[in-house]
Amino acid sequence: MDFEDEQYLKQRLEELQRDVSKKQKFEAAVGSLNSLLRDRYSSASPALRKSYYSVICRVATVLKTRYTSPGFWAAGLALFQLALTLVSDPAEKNHLLNYISEAQKVVHQEDDPPNPSPPNQGFLFEGHLTVDREPPQPEWLVQSNLVASVLAAAESSGSGRPESETPNNNDSESAASLLQSLIDNLESVMPPGILDDVRGTRRVPPASKKVVANLPVITITEETLKKLGEDADCCICKENLAVNDKMQELPCKHTFHPPCLKPWLDEHNSCPICRHELVTDDRAYESWKEREREAEEDRKGAANAVRGGEYMYV
Repeated sequence: MDFEDEQYLKQRLEELQRDVSKKQKFEAAVGSLNSLLRDRYSSASPALRKSYYSVICRVATVLKTRYTSPGFWAAGLALFQLALTLVSDPAEKNHLLNYISEAQKVVHQEDDPPNPSPPNQGFLFEGHLTVDREPPQPEWLVQSNLVASVLAAAESSGSGRPESETPNNNDSESAASLLQSLIDNLESVMPPGILDDVRGTRRVPPASKKVVANLPVITITEETLKKLGEDADCCICKENLAVNDKMQELPCKHTFHPPCLKPWLDEHNSCPICRHELVTDDRAYESWKEREREAEEDRKGAANAVRGGEYMYV
């Protein structure tokens, strides 16, 4: 391949990388990329092959962050499968296998057969077998039964047994099993919040939906990308950023892909980089945070007063 062909293909790949970021041009751009891969990749130089791979990675990024239609994912799947037969770099092959796996999940999710209906699991009520399954026991009843079983097992294996009678191993094992069950379910047995207060920590509720919805969304420009550097990425999905990427900005000024940020905040409610925490809709938790802040200020004030007193007597 001569120099002019190389330059033309490089320019064409740059155009396709821009086009896949535009929804109305995505499928046509992926089709053109397929043709170039099939006809020109094998004779391309190592540098040009890297350009091909960059565009393919860009396709994967926009699919995960922007497009949800199975049609778009089907086009991406065909591209990834073709690329897998052509690339030779082990790291690139590994990434392509991951892209293929993700695309197959989206493309084939509509083809999954519906779950078969469970067999009739009715229960006896007043001597008759019901059609519906037995409703779950209320939580307070489960807790009460568990505690009562542990107490009964402890009593039967303890002082209630005559001294001449040898303890039964089965009874001991049963008591131990029930006790372990109680320990395993301690969080559900204890009233909410008690264990958190004992540990001195509380589970962080999800970020307020209103706060998340109002987070500013910015668009990555060429100037922004130059400032961030070529290796800049979304630290949640680890995909490199590109021009025209939409990024959501937290109050701490760190930015992430909106589809990546929301599930993260639902589970962790903190910036993945600096751990800045957002406001929640849980009034009890917010009140607890305020009390903790005030207590921390009081502790700092008391510590400063003690240090000040020490200096006076030196």
